[in-house]
Amino acid sequence: MPFEMVDEVLIECGATQQRLRKLPARVVVYLLLAAALFEECGYPAVWSKLTGALGSLPLPKITATGLWHARCRLGVRPLRALFDLLRGPASAVRTAGARWAGLLVVAVDGTYLDVADDPDVRAKLGKGANQYTAASGYPQVLLIALVACGTRTVIDAVFGPRKPGEPVLGRRLMRSMRQGMVVLLDRGFATNTFLQAVDDTGADFLARLSAARKPPVLRRLDDGSFLSRIGTVEVRIIECEIAITTAAGRHTGVYRLATTLLDHRRCPAFELVRLYHERWEVESAYFAIKQSMLGRRVLRARTLPGIAQEIYALLTAYQMIRIAIADTTCTVPGADPDRASFSVAFQTARDQVLQAATCSPTPPSTSSAPSGGRSLNTSCPHAACASAPAPSNAPCPATRTRACASTDAPIRPPSASTSC
Repeated sequence: MPFEMVDEVLIECGATQQRLRKLPARVVVYLLLAAALFEECGYPAVWSKLTGALGSLPLPKITATGLWHARCRLGVRPLRALFDLLRGPASAVRTAGARWAGLLVVAVDGTYLDVADDPDVRAKLGKGANQYTAASGYPQVLLIALVACGTRTVIDAVFGPRKPGEPVLGRRLMRSMRQGMVVLLDRGFATNTFLQAVDDTGADFLARLSAARKPPVLRRLDDGSFLSRIGTVEVRIIECEIAITTAAGRHTGVYRLATTLLDHRRCPAFELVRLYHERWEVESAYFAIKQSMLGRRVLRARTLPGIAQEIYALLTAYQMIRIAIADTTCTVPGADPDRASFSVAFQTARDQVLQAATCSPTPPSTSSAPSGGRSLNTSCPHAACASAPAPSNAPCPATRTRACASTDAPIRPPSASTSC
């Protein structure tokens, strides 16, 4: 994240400081990005880590109140603009696993982020309910992302209150869907309205339908699938039996998939069933954000603008790490970005901040960030053999509190993969 990129964004958003301050707007941006790498710390501790290796420089004394005022002055727009600048698939034509039958494979799904139980926040977001009480746990923000399955980068993301739900909030992602994509959807998004909206963008979809839906059979095809219609969208239905074997035993279920890929010769039913397994990549992306980065913690911010600011910083930091991984794997023929370790890249990014490794007005000329290189040196098992992480909506340990690009997005500069 070179200084020039941040400065341009601040100018475009009108967020540059009006007078000389201890914490200029540029510095606050880097503070928020660093905070996304050190979620276990409060902002004063993050400031200490960000400046720890700059002891030879005359640094001003900063208080927690000063940091709070600086974040309020900066606002949400610069962080949202940085995310808009970096979001995208970060894949080349030959990136392993990025495309299927010439189509960019993407997936949409939602997850929840816990936020502080502040009265104002609770009044806006509400709380979840269970069988024992009408309101329990922390207030939550619903985050829905459009993720490139080949690189696990975020093409677009939206967030808001739990209600009116995933299919309604997720319709804002249509701005980033286009012809040449195949969108993988879980049954929670397989409503007539949502599927129609995806089809209107020109993108194809492959969606799991709920067991209660019984689409009419219009014509049987040679591979066992059949043509049908959902609302006004002509689809092809594939019924398959999927077996899951674990230490607890074997479970078999029937899946019903709907797709706008109607040519059963070019897109055989069995190959589409295998493709649908790639939907898990969006869950892996959420696992990296919620477990590796957040550590299942509550977000720091206690106001709605602060929550939005923190989420955009979190998404931007995540995207920068994924871009570093994708840029590095592109230098190794046949290397799959899925096999590069996110946790190693994440820890390397933290080390670079602590050491002020690349903080200079002129970014290094190397094309790949060190975090990407180290993650490739410690590669994960092949995706087909890797142990899958817990899905984002699975039961998780008790939440810990704190002690203290769309594809149409602008192309980032060549030095955008350089860590700060």
